[in-house]
Amino acid sequence: MADNAKPLRLLAHDAEDLAVLSAALQDAVAKIGDIRWDAQGRTLTIACNRFRWETLGRRAKAGERVRSALQFGDVAGVQARNLRRDAKGAIVELLSIAFEAAEEAPAGVVTLTFAGGGDMRVTVDCLDVALADVSDPWTTPRTPGHD
Repeated sequence: MADNAKPLRLLAHDAEDLAVLSAALQDAVAKIGDIRWDAQGRTLTIACNRFRWETLGRRAKAGERVRSALQFGDVAGVQARNLRRDAKGAIVELLSIAFEAAEEAPAGVVTLTFAGGGDMRVTVDCLDVALADVSDPWTTPRTPGHD
């Protein structure tokens, strides 16, 4: 990575930490085929192109994206709604990530909400989440917008 890229490397172990990751990942785009659940390894990994909100307006007028990896550990199960697993090339846009604690801490459910009405419920024994930028950033002419 270029020295001025300052890649993100974040961990989340509670709901407040996860809110920071959610903000960093707002408007990230991924292919359905880049979402992998390893049931035996108890991990869910999502490779995505993250919009670098943290650099917008500071370095240039144009926005930037960067290839990033998001990984959840201690995953007990994954459920998806309105996301077609057979459409590997379909693009999804992540809007938010939220955590709802279970009665027995530190377990709970992480909900990933996507544009267009899709979502994923990730049941975890505890919050063990990592986000890492894995490429140099590139300029994009499109800045995500919301109504």
